[in-house]
Amino acid sequence: MTQTKTQRYVALDILRGMTVAGMILVNNPGSWSHIFPPLKHAPWTGCTPTDLVFPFFLFCVGVAMAFSFAKYGDALNRKSAWKLVKRGILIFLVGLGLNMFPFYPTSPHEASWTFGQNWVYWLQHVRIFGVLQRIAMCYVLGGFLALWLKKPKRILIGLAAVTFLHWLILYLFGSEPGWSTLEGNISGKIDIALLGENHVYHGYGIPFDPEGLLGALSGAGTVLLGYFIGQMIRHTGNKTEAVAKLYTTAVICLALGCIWSIWLPISKPLWTGSYVLYAGGWAILCLAFFVWFIDVKGKEKYFTPFKAMGMNPLFAFVMAGVLTKTLGRVIHWTTADGKTYNCLGWFYRNCCVSIFGDNEYASLMFALCYVALFVAMAMWLYRKKIVIKL
Repeated sequence: MTQTKTQRYVALDILRGMTVAGMILVNNPGSWSHIFPPLKHAPWTGCTPTDLVFPFFLFCVGVAMAFSFAKYGDALNRKSAWKLVKRGILIFLVGLGLNMFPFYPTSPHEASWTFGQNWVYWLQHVRIFGVLQRIAMCYVLGGFLALWLKKPKRILIGLAAVTFLHWLILYLFGSEPGWSTLEGNISGKIDIALLGENHVYHGYGIPFDPEGLLGALSGAGTVLLGYFIGQMIRHTGNKTEAVAKLYTTAVICLALGCIWSIWLPISKPLWTGSYVLYAGGWAILCLAFFVWFIDVKGKEKYFTPFKAMGMNPLFAFVMAGVLTKTLGRVIHWTTADGKTYNCLGWFYRNCCVSIFGDNEYASLMFALCYVALFVAMAMWLYRKKIVIKL
């Protein structure tokens, strides 16, 4: 039985929309010094709610792929392969462009150059990887594997293979002080060898990119898990029965992820196989709840803003990044007393801090206001029936 267009699961759009809202929320606190613990990433191992946001999105990518590629017969052919490659390249380039934006320095700590006048400096320092680049790589690799494997059992074998291979590479090629540590893992060394230290992330104190090349292998496993779930609900005619299957699968994934973590730590920066299963289990659990609450019980109207966000997820994420840099770096001014302000800092100080004080509540208020801005934008696009796709 092939799922028809009219039988689309609205729950998927809503879960994807909530995930994008979560990505914007955790990326834009009012102050990085004042953040509630659940809104912080785990330092290296472990998993907070914030660490679930990115894998939720990749999971949704896989589920959506199971529906969208039905028109190609769920097969790897010329048309499906071209769609994967073309969309993957576009998403990667948009992510690279987001890293480059605003194309010129906006603080005295940056070198004095402008785009086009000192392109050598840009070539030597731009970060190559990022969230969108990771999505692109996982979309292409996971998509090719899913369409090549086709059948659910083979997809599960593929999921096991990519996560185990990722573990094997980490284990065999790691160095002191340990194969799963920040300093000893092979993942960061691969990126530095390919790109150089200047082109990777430095937020951990040493050059290491959490969206690097090796993690795309296990990240493709998250896409495969989503594709498997998408096939499952497509071929289950009764949605109540689909919910039962989802809950069962979620519990199995959570259990396997916790058991595997005894030997392979749950780590988002490394995107370990235990993390794939653990985060995937929570994603399936949330999808099961929304399928029951929205597609079975018909409570869709309560989640319309998130449905709207889920219709234009990548556009909302990219615009959030562009606006953050524009209002936070490009548009700024200096007062008579010599202090420099930008739009975001002004809003945080004069609106959020003035109400709550300089604390976690003010920081959260700022982040929620920022999310509300893009939810409003998504609602406008939704009412105009505008869907922007890459």
